[in-house]
Amino acid sequence: MEQFAAHTKAVLDRMNAVIDGKSAETRTALTVLLAGGHLLVEDVPGVGKTMLARTLAGAIGGTVSRIQFTPDLLPTDITGVSVYDQVRREFEFKPGPVFANIVIGDEINRASAKTQSALLESMAEGQVTADGTTYRLATPFMVVATQNPVEMDGTFPLPEAQRDRFTARISMGYPDADAEVAMLTDHGSGSPLEGLEPVLDIDQARALVQHVASLHVSTAVRRYIVALCQATRSHPHLRLGASPRAALQLQAAARAQAALAGRSHVLPDDVKDVAVAVLSHRLILERRSGADSAQDIVRTILDDVRIPTEDAPRTR
Repeated sequence: MEQFAAHTKAVLDRMNAVIDGKSAETRTALTVLLAGGHLLVEDVPGVGKTMLARTLAGAIGGTVSRIQFTPDLLPTDITGVSVYDQVRREFEFKPGPVFANIVIGDEINRASAKTQSALLESMAEGQVTADGTTYRLATPFMVVATQNPVEMDGTFPLPEAQRDRFTARISMGYPDADAEVAMLTDHGSGSPLEGLEPVLDIDQARALVQHVASLHVSTAVRRYIVALCQATRSHPHLRLGASPRAALQLQAAARAQAALAGRSHVLPDDVKDVAVAVLSHRLILERRSGADSAQDIVRTILDDVRIPTEDAPRTR
């Protein structure tokens, strides 16, 4: 646990040295990495979405690739393509940018739904299938995708199935005045990413993810996770609630939250801490619900659902 704490602190310190005044967002990004998931970053241009992704990638000593999503981007531009080798007289698969530890997808909603879906198999199963052959991706593997809620002309909203693959969604928001002054002082003469050295090698990062996956989750906490997800499915203001995949990813994120807190087991408070980021982007509101946002509904559900106090016996 001491080694885990030292390594994660080093990553957070490195990220916070680049991203001023966004410690909660950098912690969530690290939480998603430790949970073995993928992160969706939504906000207006110029608030550091891509910078967050690049900083996380730079702090982890693994392979990094970046995909600029555009309307003419093809699925094979992401996954790779088979090229005929005239010397050997056979097709050879040329891996695409998805074959990296951290894949940065800039403005993912500017590509067509067909191209967006090229990420589905890799995000869900950690593999790519091309011409009948399956290729395993690197581990750990994380997609950090960004999209802007403005300039929506010529964009394609993410399908629900694609959004459900992202473990969490965050918004960067504008920095406060002090953080923005610090940004002008520290970053005004050059890019803060220049000379950014990793604080972990890829084997250490892989060990952190494996440690998080081993944390104990009691039956009571699992029942609490299921109760939260079921509450979204029956909520009168929601047309689509959280899927069973959401429950699995909520458990994974809660494990990461517990590990960052220095514990070997998950508490209900860990679930509550990550629930808004993990659940809200998966929910679809009724058109005339009157609710302010999916985040507000998740917070209301967290207030209403009772936290279990002990493991309940199983029933057949």
